[in-house]
Amino acid sequence: MRIFRSLGPAVAGTSLWEATRAGIGALIGLALTGLFLLSPAIDLQTGLYLVAPFGASSVLLFAIPNSPLAQPWSAIIGNSIAALIGVAVCMLVADPAVRVALAVSLTITATILCRAVHPPAGAVAMTAAMSPDAIEQLGFWFVLAPVASGTCLLVLLAMIYARLTGRRYPFRQFDEPNRHGTRDAEPAERLGLSEQELARILERYRQSFNLGVEDLARLIGAAELQAATHHIGPMTAGEIMSRNLITVGPTTRLSTLADLFGRHHFTSLPVVGPKDEYLGVIFQIHLIEALRGQHGQDVTRAAASIMDVHGPRATADTPVAALLPMMAEGEVDAVPIVEEERITGIVTRTDMMAALARHRAQSRPEADRARGGRISPAGR
Repeated sequence: MRIFRSLGPAVAGTSLWEATRAGIGALIGLALTGLFLLSPAIDLQTGLYLVAPFGASSVLLFAIPNSPLAQPWSAIIGNSIAALIGVAVCMLVADPAVRVALAVSLTITATILCRAVHPPAGAVAMTAAMSPDAIEQLGFWFVLAPVASGTCLLVLLAMIYARLTGRRYPFRQFDEPNRHGTRDAEPAERLGLSEQELARILERYRQSFNLGVEDLARLIGAAELQAATHHIGPMTAGEIMSRNLITVGPTTRLSTLADLFGRHHFTSLPVVGPKDEYLGVIFQIHLIEALRGQHGQDVTRAAASIMDVHGPRATADTPVAALLPMMAEGEVDAVPIVEEERITGIVTRTDMMAALARHRAQSRPEADRARGGRISPAGR
């Protein structure tokens, strides 16, 4: 049975949206690249035509853009080196079988040494080695057109498409500024590990071709956070939420909102309808952004114009462990607790911190008893 399981899919399942997003991206990328390269058929006069390896490059660029193998350096340099080697071998070696095998093997070695491994590069080298007539006409021009120019265009289109569809390509570097423009790592990525240490982990487990350093930091942080949720216990949102809420209506003016935020030091205000039905939530940042650049003159706008209606919500039975990742990663400042479309409470970061502190205080005596009553050095 185990051997049959090992023959099954090794890739985690993904959503229909992500699969469709990748497919549409490849469609757009190859269609526009084909228009730029003039013809899908081989044009030996200009060298501007589509080559089959572009299809394989599209799989990486649009389906798994976070892979180190899909990054611009890997794609452009990898394909270009492969084309250069393929053309040279095609010119020097007469036997077709030897020519193909030599071109691909030299490409693998060269791209590894140049840190430009890109699987479709093997197909680029093979395409050149198997096309002596085209190479005789084009020579080393084949490297520039169609290979380098076509790959550059695909990479550019992948960058634009990723931004338009909420993905990141190229992937973020380890020392790149965070979303606020400062040099601190994102909270979930503050592991106490340097870039060099993370790189050594990838090298030790031979994963350098599968993950980038920043991706590894993000995954370790997410795993630690998920593990932390196991220690919270069966606590639910209903046990820690704030119940006696101050709410506002959809027509409440921004001036009134500003007064409430300032007087109570809230981070969020729920918006409810005439029958106390939950409509949305306003965070401080929403108010700040609404007033930014208005010099305080836009205070007559209504709460409905800035409230968030698509944010997460929960019920009283939702485990606190499910809310912790959202709070820790800065996704939200508070999660409304809604029952039958009516808001019954709200869990804020303050509520979460207080609950975690209580849980830690309650669990420490149990840990001391488990150690036979011995006091740890940290507790002395």
